Amino acid sequence: MTAELTSTLQNEQDTHDFAQKLAQVVTSGLVFLAGDLGAGKTTLTRYWLQALGHQGVVKSPTYTLVEPYQIGSRSVFHFDLYRLQAPYELELMGIRDYLEQAQNLLIVEWPSKGEGVLAEPDLVIHITQENDIRYVQLVGKVTWIQQLEGMMS
Repeated sequence: MTAELTSTLQNEQDTHDFAQKLAQVVTSGLVFLAGDLGAGKTTLTRYWLQALGHQGVVKSPTYTLVEPYQIGSRSVFHFDLYRLQAPYELELMGIRDYLEQAQNLLIVEWPSKGEGVLAEPDLVIHITQENDIRYVQLVGKVTWIQQLEGMMS
């Protein structure tokens, strides 16, 4: 069962604050992060990883396809599938190994490029942009959405 939540991010501080809330609720699972180029997907991920406790640089995985992070006992994998030529390439990368470990957090930018190979996500975050304002739509686990709603009101 899923629920939906929409939020507006007026500036970078709003994005930072939103990532802080995500880090309190979403610490594992498969998360799809969708939006056009420049929508703020990697910026949101950077703030999210920092809120989870990552101290170093958060690099865009555009060329490497995946950047791993060890945050305490948690493994976080940030995927960017923009340059993926075909979904089966995820199989070659060993995507199933990442997905089988329930304690992992997998954040996947451009998930449509992995359609048919990726599992159903626990959460989808879709970012759209008009001028400098970003609109964030979340669809995911009811408990997560309810917790996030409570933090935003």
